Amino acid sequence: MVERLTIDHVGHHGDGVAVSGGQAVYVPYALSGETIEVVPVPGHPDRRRLLQVDIASPHRIAPFCPHFGVCGGCAIQHWESEHYRAWKRGIVVETLARFGIDCEVDPLVDAHGIGRRRITLHARMGTHEVLKVGFSAAGLHDIIPVDRCPILDPGLGGALDAAWALAEPLIVIGKPLDIQITTTDVGLDVDVRGSGPLPSALIATLSLLAERHRLARLTRHGELVLMRTPPTIMMGAAQVTLPPGSFLQATVAGEEALAELVSQHCKRSKHIADLFCGVGPFALRLAAKSRVTAFDSDAGAVAALQRAATSTSGLKPVKAEARDLFRRPLVPQELRDYDTVVFDPPRQGAEAQAKQLAASKIPVVVAVSCNVTTFARDARILNDGGYQIESVTPVDQFRHTPHVELVARFRK
Repeated sequence: MVERLTIDHVGHHGDGVAVSGGQAVYVPYALSGETIEVVPVPGHPDRRRLLQVDIASPHRIAPFCPHFGVCGGCAIQHWESEHYRAWKRGIVVETLARFGIDCEVDPLVDAHGIGRRRITLHARMGTHEVLKVGFSAAGLHDIIPVDRCPILDPGLGGALDAAWALAEPLIVIGKPLDIQITTTDVGLDVDVRGSGPLPSALIATLSLLAERHRLARLTRHGELVLMRTPPTIMMGAAQVTLPPGSFLQATVAGEEALAELVSQHCKRSKHIADLFCGVGPFALRLAAKSRVTAFDSDAGAVAALQRAATSTSGLKPVKAEARDLFRRPLVPQELRDYDTVVFDPPRQGAEAQAKQLAASKIPVVVAVSCNVTTFARDARILNDGGYQIESVTPVDQFRHTPHVELVARFRK
């Protein structure tokens, strides 16, 4: 049944929000003030599918990607920049207010740069035994095959061709594949997951394909298949050799923007604890002026960070340690040696660590977050422990999506 709605506002997930039958309903790709025609989404009483826009917002623009609306990667390409940016900053403002946190929020920092430097492509056998390699479909358990993506770093130029080539011999195993590809300073670093154990003949085929596509490294579930050259990137003055499948900020500009904000907030620090440090995007830059002790549960990332620090001249002492900060957060007694703590947890936040920080006497805490809701929860814990927020800066690394990152400084 076709329904006619007027959109009230754009919600935090990028959907247009309207009222139908006294209940809020959500319509992807609709904008504030628009009059639209929709149909129900089976199994989801609070969602509608957009059929057509009868009265368009004056701020609606044409999407630049032919896959937009079908591919699930981007939620917003149809909104002009000024209103999009105000909406994204508003996500931070409104979420903090909901948790009772009263503070100024800086203007949104655009950190998309030249595009995404890492992607995960999915390979599945579709109907009629036709291979599909691409991104997840919007709202469906399906794969949208793609031969190009306009939001990618140019360094990923050969990534799609390589993914298709690697998927073709592996798909006969009958298992879905996830192909993580990162552009590095020396070429593409690829990790294939989902294949399970492979016969030696198939491993040899993958090695030939890696050579043909001039991959820096090919791994399968983190196990080496072929390495033409160690995949490295620069972090400050240090050169880091990436562990297989390692986490990186999505864009070079995003990493640099976050690191610059963190460095500004730590400029008078003498000894810093970098928690959830990863391969060292903050630690290796902070070590130019301060002693750093870094912690992360990923032993491979910690080892890569330590090797990079040890081999880089001119840095202050850096010590990296593998530690699960969810199960074993640093307690106040362990925090006494530091004058600053930086923490950048995964999307679930760092509730256990925030409670220990709140009980400590650390004068400065710098929080980096990719999830505003869990950040607000952790910030509330710090506030209740006597910390005051001095600044919050939202960072738009994931342009065209509802994801927003931020850097905040707390002082006790």
